[in-house]
Amino acid sequence: MSLPDNAITAAGDPEPELVARARTGDREAFAALYHQHYRLVYGFLLVRTRNRHLAEDLTQEVFTRALRRIDAFSWQGTAFAAWLTTIAKNLYLDELGRGRTRLETPVAEFDDPGEAGRDAEALVLRALEAVEAHEAVRTALHTLNAQQRHCVELRFLDELTPQETALAMGRSVGAVKTLTYRALRKLRRPTGAVSV
Repeated sequence: MSLPDNAITAAGDPEPELVARARTGDREAFAALYHQHYRLVYGFLLVRTRNRHLAEDLTQEVFTRALRRIDAFSWQGTAFAAWLTTIAKNLYLDELGRGRTRLETPVAEFDDPGEAGRDAEALVLRALEAVEAHEAVRTALHTLNAQQRHCVELRFLDELTPQETALAMGRSVGAVKTLTYRALRKLRRPTGAVSV
């Protein structure tokens, strides 16, 4: 028995039921989850790899790993899509570590090696600025509540669209936009300011 395409959205959100059935070995339930989340996972990986074929391969690997580990998934306030996105992110990072995916950034031609001291100093200063910026972002994110922080991380660090973020968080697009707006407003507020 195959599930119709509209079975996923009919009668509320049967995702917990599909996951429960998939955990018992129901292949049709896992197939429905696959069809429901394929575009999200593929889009997530395509943005990062910038390579359609590699994104397709990694997407298949995400679902292969998810099928193998479906019994390890448990509902802890996050949607099934968030779990898949985490697997995708880990696979992408593994791919970067293997060096098969190389993101090339054009740089200026090398200058005279006699001036290497200034270039090395500039590189160190840029690295320090990047570390300071990373720390500032992490500190700022900790001023947000858990839902706002998760939303901002998905939207701006993982570069998901509002629709993809809504799916990953198990919320509506409007709720994601509201969370994003409130989080950004809170981040813009100077420290020590009190909201009225």
